[in-house]
Amino acid sequence: MKESFEKLQKHLERSAALGVAMGLFYWDGDTLAPKEASEYTAKVLAILSAEQFDIMMGETTRELLAACEQEEKPSEEEEAILRVIHRQFENLEKIPKDDFARFQELTTKAHVVWREAKEKNDYALFAPTLQEILDMSRKFASLRVKEGQAPYDVLLNDCEEGFTMDILDPFFAKMKEEIVPLLRKVQENPVPKLPVHSCPLDKQRAFNCTLATYIGFDFNRGAIGETEHPFSDALHTHDVRIATHYYEDNPESGLFSTIHEAGHSIYEQQINPAYNLTPLGGGGSCALHESQSRFYENMIGRRPSFWKPLYASMQEAMPEAFEKISLEEFLREINRAEASLVRTEADELTYSLHILVRYELEKQLFSGELTVEQLPEAWNAKYKEYLDVVPPTDTEGVLQDVHWSSGSFGYFPSYALGSAIAAQIFACMQKQMPVDQQLEEGNLQPVKDFLREHIHRWGKVKTTRQLLLETTGEDFNPQYYIDYLKEKFGR
Repeated sequence: MKESFEKLQKHLERSAALGVAMGLFYWDGDTLAPKEASEYTAKVLAILSAEQFDIMMGETTRELLAACEQEEKPSEEEEAILRVIHRQFENLEKIPKDDFARFQELTTKAHVVWREAKEKNDYALFAPTLQEILDMSRKFASLRVKEGQAPYDVLLNDCEEGFTMDILDPFFAKMKEEIVPLLRKVQENPVPKLPVHSCPLDKQRAFNCTLATYIGFDFNRGAIGETEHPFSDALHTHDVRIATHYYEDNPESGLFSTIHEAGHSIYEQQINPAYNLTPLGGGGSCALHESQSRFYENMIGRRPSFWKPLYASMQEAMPEAFEKISLEEFLREINRAEASLVRTEADELTYSLHILVRYELEKQLFSGELTVEQLPEAWNAKYKEYLDVVPPTDTEGVLQDVHWSSGSFGYFPSYALGSAIAAQIFACMQKQMPVDQQLEEGNLQPVKDFLREHIHRWGKVKTTRQLLLETTGEDFNPQYYIDYLKEKFGR
């Protein structure tokens, strides 16, 4: 790497180190930290984020960046560094430093408020905090908006470069046109739900660790904790954390939560370690990350070929839940489609309809068409419209997700995009190797190797659309996802 880029990278290691420290606080706050710690942790995070802001937006960074831009014939990695840093500058340069720090403090405290509101089924407890977060998010977006650009598009582009309402509106319209009628047909002939089959949490924890290892998660460079809302957090390729959730009377929930989060984490563990503590470290984008978790959860984890070599060992590990359930019954259960209330428990067919609800509500919130006070009622109306169910409580409705408490507006569409990208990648993979045969042999290494070679190792060097084009020969094409759902659930 050229000398100017080396200097820039060395300088930005300080920012990356602060990011690692903040990541540890976030992980701890969601898994192990005592409730009373939140106020002081929020202050610490506000200080650290202000320090990180100073590094990223400081004169030294600007001078080094200018020197890098004068270099002739930059390499692919050097061009990617410039692209990533320019995006970071775009995100921060128009936001006052004090507001930036205050927002970090606000969202740290908001997580605790949201969790309490969810536990108590008390939306009114969370609404004032949500209003503050929305106001600041709108302010930040309005400061950064370009001529002719909608504020919500600013946030969508943050999560997924190049994906705006112009792309997402037709995508979700296709969901409404194709998937809502398919769901209605499926509901005419529902698959019976298995009776409740409970399993002690300690046995679930033990088997879920075995399961994560089986699909490729490396515990020498990772760990699993527990939380209310499952998530993953990567500090670098050698320290990747999963946080999952177990229900005694629903062990399948823990299984697929673990597979989903392990998909995120395997991605992070397979990024080129040379990118650690550099602008190129971490997953390429939100949707690309979600594509990997949805890939493992659905394209792999719900296939009969995946469970054939594994099911007997799960029955032995959790006999209370699965000893009397045949593999065929289990497969029907985990592939059963049913309109439900909670996104994280949704099946493949209905999942993107849950995202559609959130996408339309976020657009209305940012346009001013919808107020925070009206949000629960609007939420319930859209669930009735698209899924034909109505949440009996706000805990199962508008309070179910953690995202808005962290200010993550614009993130939800990444889940639906991720599902579509996963289907496109899987279609390509199936053309190149006998995936089902390998899964039946209990061999997931070829899948892991394919993803490392084509997707994972690149970190942020290449954009989502660039990787799709190079891997599949096509730009983003959601038709693979539509066809996948129609073929599977049409049966």
